[in-house]
Amino acid sequence: MFDAIILAEVISTILYSALGLGLMAVVWYVITWISPFPVIKEIEEDQNIALAILMGAIFLGMAIIIAAVVLS
Repeated sequence: MFDAIILAEVISTILYSALGLGLMAVVWYVITWISPFPVIKEIEEDQNIALAILMGAIFLGMAIIIAAVVLS
């Protein structure tokens, strides 16, 4: 069963996962940098649901784009 797992596939999976997480972190820092208000305060303390939904949609879109690039 484990004979089919190749070391190169495991390493590439780990590297692509790290690349995806790194890109998500970059997107988060860019969004918090360009926004005129503190994003975390708006979501956590002020309970801004619209901003939370928008941030979730942005990250979902980025995840789909990263997955499409990795699979191509």
